[in-house]
Amino acid sequence: MPRLAIVTPAGRLILEEQEEALTRITYAGAPAALEEGGEQTPLLAETRRQLEAYFSGRLRVFDLPLRAEGTAFQQAVWRQLCAVPFGGLMTYGGIAHRLGRAGAARAVGMACHVNPIMIVVPCHRIVGADGNLTGYAPGLEVKRFLLRLEGSLPQAERRRAQMVPHLVCP
Repeated sequence: MPRLAIVTPAGRLILEEQEEALTRITYAGAPAALEEGGEQTPLLAETRRQLEAYFSGRLRVFDLPLRAEGTAFQQAVWRQLCAVPFGGLMTYGGIAHRLGRAGAARAVGMACHVNPIMIVVPCHRIVGADGNLTGYAPGLEVKRFLLRLEGSLPQAERRRAQMVPHLVCP
C-alpha cells in the first residue's frame, strides 16, 4: 500500500492509497521540523496538489477517488459529510436527521471519529448542537484551524447562541 508523508499548515499528514483510490489521511503531528517522504504515486501526488491548493485557499471541493472501509452506517455518515460545503457547518444531530435516524447524534459522532480520510471527508465541519467545537481526532486546535481557513470559525462561534441544528452556508 503506497504511503506518502506531507507537511501542511495543519500538521504532518500521512496519505495512503490502495487500488488507485485514496483510503486514508492520518494526522501525524504538528508541522514544525517534520519530514516528508514515502512513495509518490500519481494519485498521492494529486492528493498532495489538491491539499496544497486547499490550504492556500484555491480549492474548495476535492476531486479524488476515495475508498474508506466502514459499516453501512459509517459510509452513510461519510457521504453526508461530503455534502457539507466549504465554509458550511452542520451538527451531529443534523446529519442523523438527514439519515432518518434523529436520535443517532452520538453514533454520527463516532462515525466522524473513525473517519479515515480527514479533511477530504470533512468531519471538521460538524459541530455540537450548541455550536461548540467538539470531538476531532487530531485535536480541537486543528479543527479550529481548518474552520478558520474555510471562514466558518466565526460562524461556529456565533452559532453557539443560535443553537440551530441545520446546515449553515456562508
